[in-house]
Amino acid sequence: MFKRRTFRAILAAALLLVSTGFAQSLEDNWNDFVHYVTIGHADLAKGYAQAILQGNPDPVELLALTKASPEDYQILLLVYEAKRDAELADLIGKVLNIIEKGRFTQRVDAPIIAEEVRRLKNGDRAWVTGVKRLQTAGEYAIPFMLDAMADGTRKDEYADIVRALPYIGQDAIRPLTAALQTTNVAIKGEIILTLGKIGYPQSQAYLKYIAETDKSPELRAMAASSLAQIDPAAVKVPAARLFYKLAESYYYHAKSLAPQEDADFGNLWFWDPNGEQLERVEVDRGYFYELMSMRCCEWALRADAGFGEAIGLWVAAFFKAESTGVKMPEYFGQAHADALVYATTAGVQYLHQALARAVKDKNAYVALGVVEALATTAGEKSLLYQVGGSQPLVDALSFNNRAVRYSAAIAIASAGPRESFPESKLVVANLAEALGQGPQAADKEADLWSEQVANTYAVRAATVMLKLVQARNKVIDLSLAQPFLMSAANDKRTEIQTLAGQVLAYLGSPDAQRAIAAMALNGTNSLEVRIAAFESLATSAKLNANMLVDQMVDGIYALTSSDQTDPNLRSAAAAAYGALNLPSQKVKDLILDQAKS
Repeated sequence: MFKRRTFRAILAAALLLVSTGFAQSLEDNWNDFVHYVTIGHADLAKGYAQAILQGNPDPVELLALTKASPEDYQILLLVYEAKRDAELADLIGKVLNIIEKGRFTQRVDAPIIAEEVRRLKNGDRAWVTGVKRLQTAGEYAIPFMLDAMADGTRKDEYADIVRALPYIGQDAIRPLTAALQTTNVAIKGEIILTLGKIGYPQSQAYLKYIAETDKSPELRAMAASSLAQIDPAAVKVPAARLFYKLAESYYYHAKSLAPQEDADFGNLWFWDPNGEQLERVEVDRGYFYELMSMRCCEWALRADAGFGEAIGLWVAAFFKAESTGVKMPEYFGQAHADALVYATTAGVQYLHQALARAVKDKNAYVALGVVEALATTAGEKSLLYQVGGSQPLVDALSFNNRAVRYSAAIAIASAGPRESFPESKLVVANLAEALGQGPQAADKEADLWSEQVANTYAVRAATVMLKLVQARNKVIDLSLAQPFLMSAANDKRTEIQTLAGQVLAYLGSPDAQRAIAAMALNGTNSLEVRIAAFESLATSAKLNANMLVDQMVDGIYALTSSDQTDPNLRSAAAAAYGALNLPSQKVKDLILDQAKS
């Protein structure tokens, strides 16, 4: 009991200090915080963590404290990752976030970076110190270094900067490869040599592009030499293929290509030909990889306009970027179309490449976008296009997302196939299933399914079914969907009921015709639905003759003969009655019933 009271008293005293004007300095709070975390006094540690947070500390100052005691920082990381005390872990996490902000602030501080670039010329000791600090700045250091190299008034710094460039490491590659578009031959040569010294594979495509296309024989030779330093085998691979390989690595979020960890965005680097300098564009981290994949595909097409695989991957990457729900970056511009526009413009060969990738990856968003593009533009033969040993659109009929399955079925059915194929029954099954879908969705489909989507697919499925039966298509056998169509005739949605009746009219089955008649005779249905049903019944009768039971015929007769029936409904019933081509006795009764003696 005494120990507990003593502990509470100590805690209260600590919290009191924090809440009064006698609050400790940031350094004192930091030291006490780490101390109590280290010895396992969680409650006191929480108090000092709250004191740090409430003091709104300078991120750079807090970062400096961690650098003074790196072992303490490691202890905090271990306790945070263990999460044995959820509240303490949460507080540690908030402190760590501030430290990361400090790290980022220090990385991007322009005056600091500029000063460190200038430091490089002040002898070996200063050069080593400057390089270490520029390594911390990473990719942010490159524009300052290249600008200094291009500045004619700073020639005395040139050699020291060139010597430092490779030491920036992998972070330097994205801005350096963008800067290969410079017209300054000397700087371009130094960049080529630097990329070879850094030695990471992501430089290969850019170096091979220089080796293939540059006007200068010297630069082409330098690029080939630097490429050989990284991977001798890559010298024989075309630049377009290397760019495509890099684009795939970005598409699949290769860890070696990750943006910096201390920010929630990634940097895309562009070359400004007018200002002859690098431009940095911050993009949401959510689609950084996809945007880089698209850019690499674009470079593949620059290297070889006939390299079609890059088109399929570009389309897939664009859809994948859109799936994040993040607004597209400003550099796209106001007139930049969305992914579906580009997809519908692309040839079916490239769309099938994108679809094959999406099916393999089980990426519903990409698959759905590509299938919808195919449905818009492709004909029968192109829909059943083969990629390798598979047919991507046919494979999509068995996809693990209903929206993709239904879109694939609608796409194939819309093309009106004339040649039989084994999966035709699967097309019917998906159309039938789509017809009766409601708003419920599995968790994994929640982003692509809603009541509105369900209604849209039901209407689209029914519409394409009607198109098939009207065209007398013999490949897609919709008689297999008859039970679903008969159920849809009783649907609460007027449009679905109407379309279902129109499709049933073309099925030569007594049950199909009777389902239409039942819909027409059902007084609980809307007048609109009943009139449409009688029109469908007339069509069925013309195509298949009368297959109704007498009770139904009598019901139609009763509507036709009654002056209480709505005129439009009576007219539609009469047309259906006549189309049934009934025996003369029935017609005689109708005539005599209205006759005056």
